[in-house]
Amino acid sequence: MMRNKFSSWFVAIVTLLLLVAPVYAGFAGEPFALTFVSRILIFALAAISLNLILGYGGMVSFGHALYMGLGAYVVGVLAQHDVTNGWVQLGVTLAACAVIGLITGAVSLRTSGIAFIMITLAFAQMFYYLFVSLKQYGGDDGLPISARSEFGLFSLGSPVVLYYVALALVLVALVGTKRLVDARFGMVLRGCRINERRMKAMGFPTLRYKLSAYVLSSMLCGLAGLLYANLTGFASPAYLAWTVSGELIIMVVLGGMGTVFGPLVGAITLLVSEEILKAMTDHWPMILGPLIVLVVLTARRGLYGYLLDWDAWRERRGLAAAELLSTKERS
Repeated sequence: MMRNKFSSWFVAIVTLLLLVAPVYAGFAGEPFALTFVSRILIFALAAISLNLILGYGGMVSFGHALYMGLGAYVVGVLAQHDVTNGWVQLGVTLAACAVIGLITGAVSLRTSGIAFIMITLAFAQMFYYLFVSLKQYGGDDGLPISARSEFGLFSLGSPVVLYYVALALVLVALVGTKRLVDARFGMVLRGCRINERRMKAMGFPTLRYKLSAYVLSSMLCGLAGLLYANLTGFASPAYLAWTVSGELIIMVVLGGMGTVFGPLVGAITLLVSEEILKAMTDHWPMILGPLIVLVVLTARRGLYGYLLDWDAWRERRGLAAAELLSTKERS
């Protein structure tokens, strides 16, 4: 049955293209292409982390870029002090994002709706201005990173290695998201989005589930920040800006909020569209904006949702045809 689903074929084709992208970039002599697709994968990883709480938990975090910026600054600050061991940077990134995610989540999740949105935005802005004020680490100008993360057997200083590490993390995050949302944890999380009061009445500790998802999402986004710092060789307060959080939300909604593969589709669509439109006109936002609005208005579950809805329609049609045939045979 799965072999006939367009969504499954689409996932397989996109995955194959991503696997061979470095080969094409090498033969074509296009290093920018490899850097660009690496950027797509990194933002896709951040969008996947946001989709966990936004798409499945209904938590609209407008400050999710906080954790992406935090991961970047962990790499930059440690490299500034000659700590380039990637495992150390990874451990510090995960620990820092977990602690800050736990603290900010514990405060934010006691609210809902517009209050939750504004509190997450406020926390992100607090850290934004904190890094702006740290003049010893570049302040508003940002922090150049001279040495990339070293993991012993491999180094993120190699563009190809960085690309495949990012791709591996994206694939693991997609599989992990699928398994998580299909498990009891994911079902409770989705139940909280639909009717949290009913979930509480059934005896589920909803705050604990939502906070766990928020912390996990924060750590995953921190990994995206670590990779982004190695890609750009720079850590900047701009990584924590509310505009970056807005872009992540757009990626999730555009690709398919509450779908496993949607955030990757959204990241590819948004960033590729930006590059194409930038080459055409300096006023590209005036074209991209209405296109995004059009997709949001016409696609209930984003671009990837189109394929899922099409597969669902074909399945219903097939069942109806089988039932009709069975009725004719009985008559």
